[in-house]
Amino acid sequence: MNELDAALLGLLIKDCRMSYADIARELGISRAHARARVQALQEEGTIEQFTAVVNPEKLGKVTSTFVDLKVKSHVIEEVAAQLAAQPEVASLYIMSDLQSLHIHTLTDTQESFLAFAQTHLFGREHIISVECKNLLKRVKHRRGGARL
Repeated sequence: MNELDAALLGLLIKDCRMSYADIARELGISRAHARARVQALQEEGTIEQFTAVVNPEKLGKVTSTFVDLKVKSHVIEEVAAQLAAQPEVASLYIMSDLQSLHIHTLTDTQESFLAFAQTHLFGREHIISVECKNLLKRVKHRRGGARL
């Protein structure tokens, strides 16, 4: 990736609705070149999608909980897929030890998180351990993807 593409991606990460004319102005290139670079980055898969970042608190999702699960390795993909399908799960990652899942949930109350945990985490034979921590305060967080 060259410096122009990195700068272009930085602009789109901040505002994916930025016009080609505004991108061109910021980068000192033509509008046609800006459009061509964005399309090339989409075609090669560097840009996967353009999306909105939604504030969960505005939707009433004020309880943000991080869950670390230890799962039997032979079923980790299956457990991950089942949990990822739940509306409370905002993100889910399989970790490098191939037996850990790191999950971020968003719920409206502690009680609704507990109901999620009771239904989907507790008492499942393939889940070895569950560790949960609630978010107290966001100090730094990324919006819109990786920072380049």
